[in-house]
Amino acid sequence: MKKYEEYKEYLYDWLPTIPKHWQEISLRGLFYLSDERKENRTDLELLSVYREFGVIPKSSRTDNKNVESENTSKYKVVHKNDLVINKMKLWQGSLGISRYEGFVSPAYIVAHCNFDGDLQFLNLFLRSPLIKTYYNRISYGIRVGQWDSDFYSFKQLVIPVPPHKEQEKIVQYLDWQVSNINHLIHGYQKQIKLLQERRQTIIDRAATQGINPNVQYKDSGATWIPQIPEHWNMVYSKKLFAQRKDKAFPNDIQLTSSQKYGIISQDEFMKREGRRLTVVVTGSDILKHVGIGDFVISMRSFQGGLEYSYVEGKISSAYVMLIPNKEKVYDEYFKWLLKSKSYIKALQGTSDLVRDGQALRYANFAKVYLPEIPLEEQKAIADYINSEVARIDNALPTFQKKIELLREYRTRLISDVVTGQIDVRDVVIPEYTPEDDTEIDVADTPDDTEEVAEDAE
Repeated sequence: MKKYEEYKEYLYDWLPTIPKHWQEISLRGLFYLSDERKENRTDLELLSVYREFGVIPKSSRTDNKNVESENTSKYKVVHKNDLVINKMKLWQGSLGISRYEGFVSPAYIVAHCNFDGDLQFLNLFLRSPLIKTYYNRISYGIRVGQWDSDFYSFKQLVIPVPPHKEQEKIVQYLDWQVSNINHLIHGYQKQIKLLQERRQTIIDRAATQGINPNVQYKDSGATWIPQIPEHWNMVYSKKLFAQRKDKAFPNDIQLTSSQKYGIISQDEFMKREGRRLTVVVTGSDILKHVGIGDFVISMRSFQGGLEYSYVEGKISSAYVMLIPNKEKVYDEYFKWLLKSKSYIKALQGTSDLVRDGQALRYANFAKVYLPEIPLEEQKAIADYINSEVARIDNALPTFQKKIELLREYRTRLISDVVTGQIDVRDVVIPEYTPEDDTEIDVADTPDDTEEVAEDAE
């Protein structure tokens, strides 16, 4: 792509040169702090800061699990065109100029903007990947992943700014190109969603109805499986699974339950995730023993399905361990059945609602009916599901890789254009349909830190 004719040296090593005709402006004259509090206002919505998307309404994303404080009166008001910074995640690029009226955690920095130019250009530059080098240098602390930063250091940054007309052209060009990239990403994500839905349908249908298309059906007597093959029976769960009541053994390793990894040792979890977990010690809690082959339920925050334990060790009393009856239970089949949507819904219907989820006891599980099926048929169903799911799981990485490459290209393009490494002044922009990247349904961790923010003054 075309470069500018002449360049000059820039102040920072993370961007050696900038176009010769661009100005250099200090942020000290562009932003001033705001400390307006929400108090009793009810006309504002809660905003979140994402590394990927900047400042957006919390309600616009389904993957944001952070919980706001019950009392939001001390939260900070954000006006349109205000800058919002998560000071503990600034080093990751967690900031943005807001397009919305709303409020954010009191732990955030909110500043009014006094920029006499295109605010979208400024937003793009401040969120550019190259600038994260500077944000890293002004961030400090010992807590992994949550280094602090201050507004004074942030304002010392001197940024390169092109003429106003050029700012507008850069914004227009990137809006066009990013929209095209987002369109492609959306297409691949739709393919992934279809495959995931197909995957879940296979599991639900085969696990609850079998795989014989010619079988005759009968009423099950259980609401979560209206009909079952006529040779199946429905029995109370306690006839297939017994509750393990063993206390932890002296040499047991500490385990935890993770939606991502299942039942896993805490050491292994911390190694994979790079963050610590609270270790429950004997005396502060009654630890329970988990055996290999146990099915495990979280009593305090049931999210769905039972986890199968491939390891042995000790775990918090907040979990129920279930020992399958090997004469009636083929583990591989029940791993799928107990993760099916219909079963999860049935189990949730017996639970008690709590703030962080749904509370379960062994009695909840025991009174839900489960199908009693010949072991050989359970094995055949499990083999079928494993085969079909494997085909889908093998196809998913292809689309995921394409999305990853498109994201990388999008990031690099934005960075190159807003820092003057590419000249787009003469590019003719055709008509196009804008496509907003905040609508992309991707797994992205929001940068809100409400467990800290709630206590901040």
